[in-house]
Amino acid sequence: MFNRTTLVILCIALAGGLGLLAAQRYFVAAPAGAQPELEAVQLYPQPREIPGFALQQSDGTQLLPGELAGHWTLVFIGFTHCPDICPMTLTHLAQAQRTWEALPEATRPRVLFVSVDPERDTPERLGDYAHAFHRDTLAATADVPALEAFTRSLSMVFARVPLDDAAPEGAYTIDHSASLAVLDPQGRMAGVVSGRVLNAETPQPEAIAADLARLTAESRP
Repeated sequence: MFNRTTLVILCIALAGGLGLLAAQRYFVAAPAGAQPELEAVQLYPQPREIPGFALQQSDGTQLLPGELAGHWTLVFIGFTHCPDICPMTLTHLAQAQRTWEALPEATRPRVLFVSVDPERDTPERLGDYAHAFHRDTLAATADVPALEAFTRSLSMVFARVPLDDAAPEGAYTIDHSASLAVLDPQGRMAGVVSGRVLNAETPQPEAIAADLARLTAESRP
């Protein structure tokens, strides 16, 4: 018989599978030659607007949609107690970020790490964690309703899952999407980097770095 934890995990897996199926159909519909040739990033045929949001950054300021303007941005959700996916993904992204350091700061691609565990991840803890991978990483969180609205607008999901009976009372983990949302310089949802690319046996930080550098160059006035 399914328990609650199994049901939550199955729901997340189903949502991720449906999202991937929809994305595949969406990408197939793109006109031939309408998009630049990219290795890791899958662009939508048309970017879509996302609803307004307000996240709390690690430096105490608010992150609002307009502050992402002018940059291509990779958005990744996770939490600082994450045992594997988060540190591995942030390590790969840090490799990409180091290649962007030569680009002008005004248009340099950004990485935004959003914690979906606000109960344990204070802004200070979150900043220390994210900046240990790369100093330029933006780190933010919010209350759970705001995080649910934000992640849903990016076709991402997360869920708090209690640990088994052997763990201390109240202990939990967070199941969450492993993909990256790609925002264009207008702050619109422009595409994705799938979790399969990030967590493959041979990850592709070089491809991600090259794709974002190319998109940045092609979007300059």
